[in-house]
Amino acid sequence: MAQGKGPGYERWAKVYNLKQMAAALQYLREHELTDYAALSASTEAAVDRFHKLGEELRDTEAALSETTQLMGATVDYAKTRPVFDGYKAARYSKKYLAEHEAELAAYRKARATMSELLDGARLPKMDVLKKKRQELSEKKKALYAKYREAQRQMREAVAVKGNIDYLLGHTDERNKAQER
Repeated sequence: MAQGKGPGYERWAKVYNLKQMAAALQYLREHELTDYAALSASTEAAVDRFHKLGEELRDTEAALSETTQLMGATVDYAKTRPVFDGYKAARYSKKYLAEHEAELAAYRKARATMSELLDGARLPKMDVLKKKRQELSEKKKALYAKYREAQRQMREAVAVKGNIDYLLGHTDERNKAQER
């Protein structure tokens, strides 16, 4: 009302606030949350689950990216290996180097990427890498579904807790939940 809103806005705001409180009470009944401590614990559990799934999703995406990079480096290495063997057979000739400089640079880059990603481990076969990438991709897809559901549940729980906090006058605790 301080911003010059009219009586229509005031009526809408009252109805909206009533609907939000009714939805909060219905949520509390459906989830059998009879006291404030149970509501707080439920909200914290929803937030923690959301963050845990987010971390797991990031780890899966990192592993998927690493596997994809390793596959690409392996393919580049296999394509440019004959050029390097020719360079070696030519006894590291400057002429050969000048003719095949781009291929040799790609070879060195692929080899460096492979040694960085493998960290001394043996290079797995391409079939194993493809299978691993497919498994990680499927895991990522399943995690995204769980992540979106956990996000929806977390938002609902935080909104209900915020409405109850407002109703009870616990505004400082509500601000802490929003900061997280």
